[in-house]
Amino acid sequence: MAQTLRGGTEWQSLSVAQATGCVSVGRGRASVVTKDAEQLAALASVIEALTDRGIDYWLFGGWAVDFYAGKVTRPHDDVDLAVWLEDHDHVAELLASGGWKHAPHPEEDGGTGYERGAVRLKLTFLLRGDDGAVLIPLRAGSVPFSMEPLGDDVAELGGVRARVIPLDVLRSGKSHPRDDASDAAKDRADSETLSRVP
Repeated sequence: MAQTLRGGTEWQSLSVAQATGCVSVGRGRASVVTKDAEQLAALASVIEALTDRGIDYWLFGGWAVDFYAGKVTRPHDDVDLAVWLEDHDHVAELLASGGWKHAPHPEEDGGTGYERGAVRLKLTFLLRGDDGAVLIPLRAGSVPFSMEPLGDDVAELGGVRARVIPLDVLRSGKSHPRDDASDAAKDRADSETLSRVP
């Protein structure tokens, strides 16, 4: 069911938001739409567009944790997707046609950001290493993202199916909390959630 919410943006995934408990429905219409619902609906539209164009992507970060857990486990500041660097021009074109605005941070390195309404999408760029590793190209040199191919693992949340980074890669990344206190708290919470995923 398509429903127009917030400034005329069409959220075809109202049922997604309902399924994840992000929307309460009364008298046949949405009465509350949370940031989680907006992010999930935006992610669904981006995934659909990338898939239609045959562009590889992988969901990672906090939303990937939630997809593996099968429920929203905490609030998210943004949505993290990894794409091949060689596909960035196509991805940028696709996002622009979907109403996304390029919104880079001055200190960004190895990726860039886009925004649509209140939703921020962070892209991380990937390169293929000679030894089969997957790398992030930074200004100071490439660093490993995964020592093995990312594969085609798919998880589902609220009716949205997304390609996710392998569970062991996600667990490994979340097991080493970042330096920033807020980020470290998220990493610890995500690591605890992942410890309960079979």
